[in-house]
Amino acid sequence: MSPILKDILARYVELYKVQSTGFLFEGQEKGSPYSARSAQLIFNRAAKAAGIYKKVTFHALRHSYATHLLEKGVDIKYIKELLGHFDIKTTERYLYVAKEKLVNIQIPLDYLDTGI
Repeated sequence: MSPILKDILARYVELYKVQSTGFLFEGQEKGSPYSARSAQLIFNRAAKAAGIYKKVTFHALRHSYATHLLEKGVDIKYIKELLGHFDIKTTERYLYVAKEKLVNIQIPLDYLDTGI
């Protein structure tokens, strides 16, 4: 977990006096989980507020996270662990998005002054 996220959640727990019922975000009934439908509605409202009007899902958010990590140069083995994949082949699905960037990568030979 990101140290920044950990700090934010700690502040949330302190500010809202979250009890140790097993759920960080409780549903309408005390001690019950927040419903998946409620989370989806909030997610969709946030997307619209951000100017995103196409259909987005939690999985799309996960996919974007993995893609951005790849684009930043994070090794796919680390991304595999962060996503909780058991098989690297599952994580490799995200590579196709990053392939477009491969065309622009310069290799050491590109820096040689051959005098030609």
